[in-house]
Amino acid sequence: MLKAYCQQKAALVDEALFRLVPRQAGYLATVYEAMRYSLFAGGKRLRPILLMAAADAVGGRGSHYLHVACGLEMIHTYSLIHDDLPAMDNDDFRRGKPTNHRVFGEGMAILAGDGLLTAAFEVMLSQPGVEPGVLLKVVREIAQAAGPAGMVGGQAVDLAAEGKVLDAAALKYMHQAKTGALFRAALRAGALLAGGSNSQVEALTAYAEQFGLAFQITDDILDVTGSEEKIGKPVGSDIRNAKATYVSLYSLEGARHMAREAVEQAKTALDGFGAEADILRDLVSYLLTRDS
Repeated sequence: MLKAYCQQKAALVDEALFRLVPRQAGYLATVYEAMRYSLFAGGKRLRPILLMAAADAVGGRGSHYLHVACGLEMIHTYSLIHDDLPAMDNDDFRRGKPTNHRVFGEGMAILAGDGLLTAAFEVMLSQPGVEPGVLLKVVREIAQAAGPAGMVGGQAVDLAAEGKVLDAAALKYMHQAKTGALFRAALRAGALLAGGSNSQVEALTAYAEQFGLAFQITDDILDVTGSEEKIGKPVGSDIRNAKATYVSLYSLEGARHMAREAVEQAKTALDGFGAEADILRDLVSYLLTRDS
């Protein structure tokens, strides 16, 4: 059921993104080509899927909110383009393909990321069928999650921490901001858009925090144990870049134990939901067995 759900929702997102970020001719052709290159490079569409699954869990219909879901994916994709740049992680491959700056050059890659980030807000604010006050609240939450108090701030901490030893509190803060903030925004956005109650929104927020933690821990594990063919980029990059990770701080087995605990806590946060939240339960459980 999980695989079919994710495939169906990812197909809806892809179809909407093709329409919302179309090819352009003339002067704008290259920057749009660069934007679309990374946008359609094989992403799992996890953040849009989480948004739609949260809307479904509170009794709504997630597929009604594709504009906001697509905006989230555009923001996520911009962050990957910029993370891969030589001044940041200096990666040559992403999802098994050359990174954006390797294909289009550093300057155009920066502009492609800028284009996706700014266009994302235009796309989200064009979401039909949502009361304006609710839509503004949702977009504001996403902006905060993507900005210096969220993803950008987490990346700044990550960049400054290279070659340094982070303690557990600093590592948790960095990843809550860098990775977890957008997951949290996705789940809260889905619940808010679909008219979820305060208790439902808070329960999904608690789920999101543990989901983000489990995701980051398993990501760190894959950097040590994963296959380059499956994860689409060289393994061991965290070690080469002297990055603090859950594996380097707690050991491989310790990180695996922490991931299992986070998954169980995420599922516990959903105790107030019935079968309508089974997709969310299955999604967080999948993190323990993912290979990419």
